[in-house]
Amino acid sequence: MEKIKEKLSSLKLEAESWQEKYEDLKEKMKELEQTNLEQENEVKSLTIKNSTLESEVEKLETELESSKKLEHESTNLKSIHDSTSSKNAQLEQELEETETKLKQVTDELKQLDLKAETFERKVTSLEEENRDWETKHEELKQTYENTKKELDEMLQSLNDF
Repeated sequence: MEKIKEKLSSLKLEAESWQEKYEDLKEKMKELEQTNLEQENEVKSLTIKNSTLESEVEKLETELESSKKLEHESTNLKSIHDSTSSKNAQLEQELEETETKLKQVTDELKQLDLKAETFERKVTSLEEENRDWETKHEELKQTYENTKKELDEMLQSLNDF
């Protein structure tokens, strides 16, 4: 009996030891479960954060692509602007040259108009002078005809005499 008591006492001690281990392990398990829960929450949080960051990265990549397109378009527009500015400057220079030529031609045209007016006055004057001379010529011709007729009559009279 003594052996049984010893055995019982030994089993009791062993049971208490197992009970303590069980309590320690139960406490450790609670701690591990709490740690696991915290880690799972952290994983969920990080997953959400990762998803958000991936969305942000996609958005930024889209914006970057858009910015690159805008930069390319801006470069094209700048070259078009430079080309247009160059053409504009060339056209302005041609316009100035054309305006200068137009002014010269206008001045020459005015001079020609003045000369034409002068010649028209001369022509008018010469036409009047011509009419005067024609009138005088007609008068002289008439006088000649009359005089000739008189002379012929006188000659006829003399011949008859």
